[in-house]
Amino acid sequence: MSDADKPVEGIDTAVDAWWERALRGKPALDRIMYSASEAANHSRLWHALGAAQAVARRSHRPAAELSISLLAEAVLVNGVIKTAFGRRRPVFAGNRPHALRQPLTSSFPSGHASAAMVAASLLSRRSPWAPAYYALALVVALSRIHVRIHHASDVAAGIGTGAVLGAVARRLWR
Repeated sequence: MSDADKPVEGIDTAVDAWWERALRGKPALDRIMYSASEAANHSRLWHALGAAQAVARRSHRPAAELSISLLAEAVLVNGVIKTAFGRRRPVFAGNRPHALRQPLTSSFPSGHASAAMVAASLLSRRSPWAPAYYALALVVALSRIHVRIHHASDVAAGIGTGAVLGAVARRLWR
């Protein structure tokens, strides 16, 4: 770890300690967070919502735009950015309250958080459900801290990356 990384590591450690005291170990919240994290693997949740929106709108175009955008996000974040940073994931040796797939990619930034923001940005176009899409995106993003797969800074960077990519996608698909 370089000296430049120490402040970020300190923040990550403080957030994780607070999360442990305040939020983890509560059965209902654990179930919600593990379920959200699992449902968003490979952007399945977002593709399902895109398909539902396509049926409701009687147009496949928004779902296709979402799928293409999520594919581009995955290639950029999981293929390029994560490879460049190569950050190790949080270490947790204890038992998890629910089953969870262990990712093979590096930790920084959170691909779940990034994909969630891209999806919320596109799903919310001309939708009365926009606040719900963004709330769900936030739950998915924060679930990655809760389940100890990401550091808080990974999630923050994923949210930022996804917000930028979502804005680009919205502009592209006007």
